[in-house]
Amino acid sequence: MIKYKLLCKNCELKFDSWFASSNEYERLKKRNLLTCHKCNSVDVKKTIMAPQLINSKSKTDDKINLEKYNKVKKTIIGYQKFIKENFKYVGDNFAYEARSIHYNNSKKKSKGIYGKASSNDLKELKEEGIDAQLIPWIGEDKN
Repeated sequence: MIKYKLLCKNCELKFDSWFASSNEYERLKKRNLLTCHKCNSVDVKKTIMAPQLINSKSKTDDKINLEKYNKVKKTIIGYQKFIKENFKYVGDNFAYEARSIHYNNSKKKSKGIYGKASSNDLKELKEEGIDAQLIPWIGEDKN
C-alpha cells in the first residue's frame, strides 16, 4: 500500500488517497478514474510528499526513558518527603497564609508553609513581592 497526497487542479482541494501500488495509481489515472470528491473533476495530480519514516525506536530507548522517568519520580518524591518533614501544610489556604507571613513580621520566623494555590494566586503573590514556587507533586496513590 502507498499513500499519495493529491491535488485537484480544478478546485485546489488537497486530499490523501491510498493505492495498492504506484502502478495502480498510474493505471487509475490513465483511465480517468481518479476524481476529486468535492467537485468531481478528473484533473487530479500527485503533489510532492516527504516520505514517512518508520519509527525505529528500540526497546533499549524505551528502557532508558523509563529509567529517566523513574529517576525523576524518585527525586520528586524525595523533595516531597523533605517538604512534608520541614514545612507546615496549609491546604487551600496557601495564598492567605503566605500573605499573612509576608506582612506580619512576628510570623516570619515561623516554619515555612506548603499547600495548594491557583496559578492566579501565584501570579498575585509574585506581583506583591511574595516568593512562592510551584513544584511538581505526585499524589500518594501514584507512589
